[in-house]
Amino acid sequence: MVIITLQRAKCIGCNYCVEMAPKQFQMSRKDGKAVLLHSVEKKGFFTIKSHDEFIFEDCEKASNSCPVKIISVKSV
Repeated sequence: MVIITLQRAKCIGCNYCVEMAPKQFQMSRKDGKAVLLHSVEKKGFFTIKSHDEFIFEDCEKASNSCPVKIISVKSV
C-alpha cells in the first residue's frame, strides 16, 4: 500500500508535483495550490491510501522535487 500526504496550506504553487505525478496531483484554479486527487482532508493534511504500487515512483519524484517539502510518500 502507498500512502501519500500533502500539507496543502504550505504549498507555494511551483507545479513540480503535477509535472512528476500528473495522475495524483493537479493545480487548483481557485488559489494556484496543488491538489492531491481523491484525498481525504484531516487537520490540514490531505491523504490518499492506494493499493496501486505503480504510483509510488512518480509520487516519490514529486516529493523529492517539492522545494517546501510538504509531500510525504510511504510504501507499507
